Amino acid sequence: MPDRPGPWAVVVNPTKFDDLAGVRARVAAICADHGWPEPAWYPTTEDDPGEGQARAALAEGATLVCPLGGDGTVRAVASGLLGSGRPLGLLPGGTGNLLARNLKLPVDDLEVALTVALTGRDHAIDVGEVTWDGGEPAIFLVAAGMGLDAEMMASVDPALKRRVGWLAYAFSGLGAVLRLGFGVRVTADRQRAVSQHARTVLVANCGELAGGLQLIPEAALDDGKLDTVLASPRSVFGWIAIGVDILSRHRRGHPAFVHLVAGRVDVATREPIEAQLDGDAVGRRTRMAAVVRPGALTVRVNGG
Repeated sequence: MPDRPGPWAVVVNPTKFDDLAGVRARVAAICADHGWPEPAWYPTTEDDPGEGQARAALAEGATLVCPLGGDGTVRAVASGLLGSGRPLGLLPGGTGNLLARNLKLPVDDLEVALTVALTGRDHAIDVGEVTWDGGEPAIFLVAAGMGLDAEMMASVDPALKRRVGWLAYAFSGLGAVLRLGFGVRVTADRQRAVSQHARTVLVANCGELAGGLQLIPEAALDDGKLDTVLASPRSVFGWIAIGVDILSRHRRGHPAFVHLVAGRVDVATREPIEAQLDGDAVGRRTRMAAVVRPGALTVRVNGG
């Protein structure tokens, strides 16, 4: 990357900031301190959370596009960059910042994150593509899921989320953890189908979730595979056993926690189940078809 970057853009979700003018001034000051050009700014809207803005930035010559918002903004901007070869730079702006965390990028220091975005190296990562109930495909960078995780996303209190961050999901999960599960059939590539009663099904592109939970330590953003987990606890003690298993990095194994690795995953439930995409609730669904797109997105990461 050259010392002085070319034209670049920030796609910002204005609802995430109480003082957006102050954020823009801070970015301008950091750029001035390092002799970098200021970015072009593209605010998201309710109708377009970032994909159209990313495409507009590319059309106007941006050599780098940085989402500044939550994980949903990151996913929308990534959708607009697919196939362009132009890198995505990650600036801290949301509660989870899950892609940045999985890439070991700064999530609480704007100046350091901006420096990485403007001067780091380009790295190709995989992208998941999901189709719900035979509809239009959408991408995910972290995970798509059905069941408990989606219920937590759907029922979280936005005000509490702004105050305590990811812990709001933990509070939301307390009411959901003891609900009844659902019948599900999961087929991963040519492996034998798994049919069982589950509490959650998660198809992941990487392993770290909210709160630093290493759900799937083996997962990697550039391995060309998706990691699918099914959790089927029968009681609170079952959840505790799964938790111990996860914290021990699956050294013991547990029958209520199934882990599959594949390039394509098909999930079918007996009834509509709450679903989520990179932390955004998408409503109730009965079928999920997910495939991996290896190396489909270029991301700016630490140099070296």
